Amino acid sequence: MEIRINEPMKMHTSFRAGGPAAWYAEPETAEELGALVSLFQKAGLPWYIVGNGSNLLVSDQGYPGLIVSTSRFDRLETEGEILRAGSGVLLSRAASLALKCGLTGFEFAAGIPGTVGGACVMNAGAYGSETKDVLLSATVLTPEGQIKRIPAEELELGYRTSCIPGNGYVVLEAEYALKRGEPEAIKARMDELSAKRREKQPLEYPSAGSTFKRPQGHFAGQLIQEAGLKGFTLGGAAVSEKHAGFVINQNGATASEIYGLCMEVKRRVQEQSGVELELEVKLLGGF
Repeated sequence: MEIRINEPMKMHTSFRAGGPAAWYAEPETAEELGALVSLFQKAGLPWYIVGNGSNLLVSDQGYPGLIVSTSRFDRLETEGEILRAGSGVLLSRAASLALKCGLTGFEFAAGIPGTVGGACVMNAGAYGSETKDVLLSATVLTPEGQIKRIPAEELELGYRTSCIPGNGYVVLEAEYALKRGEPEAIKARMDELSAKRREKQPLEYPSAGSTFKRPQGHFAGQLIQEAGLKGFTLGGAAVSEKHAGFVINQNGATASEIYGLCMEVKRRVQEQSGVELELEVKLLGGF
């Protein structure tokens, strides 16, 4: 296993912005991952697990600790109606296998630009479905170094949340309970959702997807639009003209510009509507 020094995190996040990680590693086994984390914990140094970096903004100063990528945890298989996937598997790849095997229930995840591990942590969802609808269990590494299989009902899966980070768990693998379906119908649904995304989302620009969580009784994009912020820019960062719920890296934005834009959007929306927006994007490093 190679450990890289001062690895540029803009190469590993969908925002394509941010400074270097002091250390960066891609372990291939749970044992390697556990040994790394244990080493940094004992040294009192920070560490953070990253999947596809699709919901992450790293500061321009970088991260003064270890970034552990799950990209090598890429096992993917089906057994009957069970889909089993390593935490580093892209959701799109898992959805493609489900389609190939005639399994339905995972269509919603096909266009989410994240990994299985991140989807478990955040209870990722789209178009009325979410991870908890199909998740059977997650296999995790505990802070004590144990490998433990936890049933989905014990993961406290809520709106873009779970107990996984709070308990210090690292997701290694997930099992999904799907159902037999007609491949033609599964593909038609995936194509329909893909067309909706292309029509409504600024997929041509680097972003982290929906930037803010959906406030109770409201839609973030609608509130941002009503505050007159569609197309609003700060440096190279912008509120998308296509969908106000997306902050995009329009022209070589720095992490500071993206963050500054998000904070200004939050301030103006609260001023306009009285609703306080909460970032869905995770922040890493000093902001």
